Amino acid sequence: MKNALKGKTVIITGASSGIGEAMAKVYSKMGARLVLGARSGQKLHDLAEQLREEGGEVVYCVTDVTKPEDCKQLVDKAVDAFGGVDILICNAGISMRALFDDVDLSVLHRLMDVNFWGTVYCTKYALPYLQKSKGSLVGISSVAGLHGLPGRTGYSASKFAMTGFLETVRIENLKKGLHVMVACPGFTASNVRFSALVADGSQQGSTPRDEGHMMTGEQVAKIVAKGIAKRKRLCLMEIEGRATHFVKKFAPGFLDKMFYLVMSKEPDSPFK
Repeated sequence: MKNALKGKTVIITGASSGIGEAMAKVYSKMGARLVLGARSGQKLHDLAEQLREEGGEVVYCVTDVTKPEDCKQLVDKAVDAFGGVDILICNAGISMRALFDDVDLSVLHRLMDVNFWGTVYCTKYALPYLQKSKGSLVGISSVAGLHGLPGRTGYSASKFAMTGFLETVRIENLKKGLHVMVACPGFTASNVRFSALVADGSQQGSTPRDEGHMMTGEQVAKIVAKGIAKRKRLCLMEIEGRATHFVKKFAPGFLDKMFYLVMSKEPDSPFK
């Protein structure tokens, strides 16, 4: 496990905070050569400098994953700096919290642009290099990508779309040695909920959940690294993901009720 990423060129989107930042720190210590993408140039610069001071090999590229040209520049940066791509981790994402009855349709478009199309664009430009290296394509999905999550229609839809896209890419590349993994963290202590969009498209600014009882970004990063090393198809984490995956097969109606119950108990839940 310690040597799983050593010497590998790893692109991480959404790398300036949350799970992406945690991955950068963990994978740098594992000896990976990192190519970091995010919209905040200052945060990327500060993170890259920190990792370089610790002996890491890091480059970065300011990247808005909703723009195909930015995604191409990110991949080109990896090729120019390190000669190719071994692992692409499509981590950039945003969430939402609102009933579909109330939400502005622009919110759903935004979710799809970042979570789904961002994955598509980065994959498109990285794919030839991943095929050459017989590397790994990883999508950071969610439990919401396994079963519909009430109050998060756009988020669930975008993660289901990501999963369908990645599974199809996997099948198309069965004879090319490409590894494709869908990783599904449960609720994780990260910035994604603070920046989650509400019904009118503004950011909620605070999280309705207790951050202290969630997985940390570092924990997610380490589990994803193990999944890459084992070339898993589906990487489930903690009880939420495993239970959702299992119960959905045998009692989907029960799972609907449980998800409704849990989400309706959130402070300021849109169900009330």
